[in-house]
Amino acid sequence: MLASTTDRAMAHAHVHNHHHGHDHAHGHGHHGHSHAPADFGRAFLIGIILNTGFVAVEAGAGLIYGSMALIADAGHNLSDVLALALAWIASIAAKRPPQGRFTYGYKSSTILAALANALLLAVAIGAILFETLHRIMNPVEPQGMAMIAVAGVGIAVNGFTAMLFVRGQKDINIRGAYLHMVADALVSLGVVAAGLLILLTGLAWIDAAVTLLILAVIGWSTWGLARDSVAMGLNAAPQGIDLADVKRHLAGFDGVSAVHDLHVWPMSTTEVALTAHLVMPGRPATDRFLRDLAASLENRFGVHHATLQIESGDDPCAHPCGDPFGAPC
Repeated sequence: MLASTTDRAMAHAHVHNHHHGHDHAHGHGHHGHSHAPADFGRAFLIGIILNTGFVAVEAGAGLIYGSMALIADAGHNLSDVLALALAWIASIAAKRPPQGRFTYGYKSSTILAALANALLLAVAIGAILFETLHRIMNPVEPQGMAMIAVAGVGIAVNGFTAMLFVRGQKDINIRGAYLHMVADALVSLGVVAAGLLILLTGLAWIDAAVTLLILAVIGWSTWGLARDSVAMGLNAAPQGIDLADVKRHLAGFDGVSAVHDLHVWPMSTTEVALTAHLVMPGRPATDRFLRDLAASLENRFGVHHATLQIESGDDPCAHPCGDPFGAPC
């Protein structure tokens, strides 16, 4: 596993004396190796153009034929257009090199985009819910055939757009765009079903009921997006990385007697950073050791930037008391 370091993670590693008498070791991917997601610029552009055109058609049809289900679906699609645009802009910004005070570059812009998208969805839910309740008080019979025709186009547009992002599932931003489009296609399918039921039964309240169901689906996805983006913004360890497992992995290297002050956080939606103190009595941290350690963290946990402080263990309370990943003082 570690033999792949020259190709996948040629890690820089250097050791210098710290003013407290400890050593710091830094290991991270070579600057020439990009951890940025694949370029989906063309997919974003096609998706934005197609969905913007469909939003205009669907919202107009909803107003003309009196279908709040169509208007609700159009509102959701509009929020997804904005989501695609924000994700696209953030993915471009994330590729910019570090400069000035932005020593990590603009990688975290992808996290900000996810949080902004959650807020946009929340605003759309509130506006659609208000109009739906107003329509329930003042019912207007929608035209089922128009709902079926327009939502049918929505299934095709959203399904095609989703296919553009199928191969980018490892990036949470791309996966989010894909899932949004798949959800839109399913919501449009619900509108088609509502149109069929209205044609068969003549019951106008079915339109409002389907609208509320659509809002529930949007609300559920919004909550998940908001929860995950806030966690990322608070530098929580990414889902799927078990900190106790990371500690055991580091402690398993030859010469490491203890690990403390372990921190893992997302630099962006695709890159993960790690810092830790390794107690290594009687053994220096060689460049080869640091390269192997950095490569193993990338291979096993997807950590792209590792900063390690090496300690001799002379001071048993060199770390802050209460550190959950270190021995007690």
